[in-house]
Amino acid sequence: MESRKVFKDSIVPLPDQEGLTMTGLMVQAAEPKHLVEVLPVSFSLKTSPSAQANLEELVSKGQKFTPEELKKNFSPNDDDLNTLLTWLKKEGFEITKINSDGSTVYTKANVANIEKSLQVNMVRVTKDGLTYTAAQNFPSLPSEIGAGVSDIGGLQPFHQAKKHFRMRVPKHGNRVSALPTLGAGFAPSPSVDNAPPYLISEILKAYNADNIGVSGNGQTIAILIDTFPLDSDLTSFWSNNNINNNLNQIEKINVTGRVLPIPSGEETLDAEWASGTAPGAKINIYASGSLQFIDLDLALDKILEDASSDSTLRQLSISLGLGETYMGGPQGEVDTQHQKFLRLAALGVNIFVSSGDAGSNPDSTGHSSTGPTQVEHPSSDPFVIGVGGTSLTISPTGSVAGEVAWVSSGGGQSIFFPRPSWQIGNGIQVGNNRLVPDISLTADPDFGAYLIFNGQVTQIGGTSWSAPVWAGFCALINEARISNGKQPLTFLNPIIYPLLGTACFRDIQNGTNGAYNSGAGYDMVTGIGVPDINELINTIP
Repeated sequence: MESRKVFKDSIVPLPDQEGLTMTGLMVQAAEPKHLVEVLPVSFSLKTSPSAQANLEELVSKGQKFTPEELKKNFSPNDDDLNTLLTWLKKEGFEITKINSDGSTVYTKANVANIEKSLQVNMVRVTKDGLTYTAAQNFPSLPSEIGAGVSDIGGLQPFHQAKKHFRMRVPKHGNRVSALPTLGAGFAPSPSVDNAPPYLISEILKAYNADNIGVSGNGQTIAILIDTFPLDSDLTSFWSNNNINNNLNQIEKINVTGRVLPIPSGEETLDAEWASGTAPGAKINIYASGSLQFIDLDLALDKILEDASSDSTLRQLSISLGLGETYMGGPQGEVDTQHQKFLRLAALGVNIFVSSGDAGSNPDSTGHSSTGPTQVEHPSSDPFVIGVGGTSLTISPTGSVAGEVAWVSSGGGQSIFFPRPSWQIGNGIQVGNNRLVPDISLTADPDFGAYLIFNGQVTQIGGTSWSAPVWAGFCALINEARISNGKQPLTFLNPIIYPLLGTACFRDIQNGTNGAYNSGAGYDMVTGIGVPDINELINTIP
């Protein structure tokens, strides 16, 4: 009998019997017509544990690498890749893409081929009213083929990330009251300056990022999301915020080439506030087409490819996540994305990931629950910057009237990742697990952001607001560094944690997200605090 390697970290096993599962999934048998359906499947290859550990240590110490150095010293074994490719072609899989470092092979095959080659039973799974063909049991490969493979992705497409934003109906008396649609002559009312929904200029002032002589010029901000915003929303937003920006600064990359979903608001929030915070920067929007992890992986590989050839692409905003226990318990996809985040950080790309909008106890939909405390991935990955949320109020004169932890800011301890070396020291609680978030910013939709969405003025919040603004701040800092004859930032977390308690960060000491409270020093609601951007520019060596 052929020896096979079983991939227990690649799926969540489903019950043998048909019907409703304990997690709310409806499982039914696949019919013959489903066997001809073509599905995308990815195969991730592992770097040697010693090479990966070495790279993690060096990046944590602030070292950067060229794309050539990464490929030469930290890529999977070529023999493992070639062995896998030969077998896949023999089994009838079509190779659709191999990423630049050979760590992920993207394929497609019909369901019958997948069942036979991976010895997996494919069933029909309904979640939230949508039905997918998905694996019921653990996939496997012949041992000699699977020796270098770490994960098989795409077999449970019902498993998807969730967006991190909360829309709010604007309250009476603010700048959008009695204004259901955007009029051609609309401008914010002077009588309600510094009232929600807040404008770009008001948020920049709150974090000392105004009048600092930089706009993000010469920088590129990447945004990972499933679709594109409307051009008309972007131009209206810029106009009404008095921002001199144009559509030539926006590049839209359809990663999969498929028809994209209609805008939901997340893509619009990310693009409007990243481009507004750093109006001199170029914005690359990478549309994955869906929130399935195989599509997000493909988009991350495209960003990695572009960052390898474009030295200005040094900040990435991701406003997506899923509670770690819902990643499947198995860690295959987490490990796959970790490789990509690590390589991006090694190139000098700082990745700002929203920590979530469900406090300390997010459920599988991204909403608050009575379930277990947990953090959301990928904000928990140690090579991204997890961004939590605050409730910011601004005085009539534009100064900060108050700022406390937002009750829905995601945070807690990772079950996947150990404590990074830079997350140890004075003001940080002792422990063995990665803590989330690292930093924070305004997020509360009750004191939310000004947004133009589908031609309407909207008030919006969530840590999806915090992440793209931080990406914009990173572009401002990088421009200032280059103009002062310095190198762009390396991985940010080892740089900023020693600044805990300095003028570079305002410590948020009040508020809670459920299980955790804000207090002096680091906390699992707001991290090390909110920034003073001018101080950061002048302090970071």
